[in-house]
Amino acid sequence: MFRRSGVNIPFDVHGRSALPVWERSSVARVVPPARPRELAKVPFVELADGRLQGVVSSGSDIGRVYVSSIAAGTYAFACSTNNNRPCGGARGSFCNHIRALVTEAVLQYGAQRVARYLKADAPAGEPDAQTLLSAMTATRPAQGDTSAAAPVFSRFLRHLAYLELEPVTAPLPEMQWFPPTRAVA
Repeated sequence: MFRRSGVNIPFDVHGRSALPVWERSSVARVVPPARPRELAKVPFVELADGRLQGVVSSGSDIGRVYVSSIAAGTYAFACSTNNNRPCGGARGSFCNHIRALVTEAVLQYGAQRVARYLKADAPAGEPDAQTLLSAMTATRPAQGDTSAAAPVFSRFLRHLAYLELEPVTAPLPEMQWFPPTRAVA
């Protein structure tokens, strides 16, 4: 064993690292956003767990956020506050929070990637957020359950905690399980 940067790194008998290349690397590949976006309205958006999901700020109350999601394929949607109160605008159709989430997801990931992930049939050419929303709304999606709200909000809070850390070049132990070659849809 060899100790470097406070971490034990195993070596074989020939002095080579016994860890795979991705485990030796402290730098993870990050896909840059398609375009820069403002984080005030939609501070957290992700394509995960078969849904487009994220956290959207309330337009009327600074202390309230909404956790919104759209399921891939069925476009079942859910929107509720961070303390599981239902969104008043999500009655039978997409509310403004879900529309803002799709708009910011298109900025973050690009329209093609969002359409592919959600399995949305967008018109030929480069779709935009409005055409994706129109295509999904035309299918008359059902309102889904809000059971995903708690884990999504928890991940959002965890991401906020990383903003409070001092910038360092050393690897973060809790992030070491992310391989740098991890592919995202």
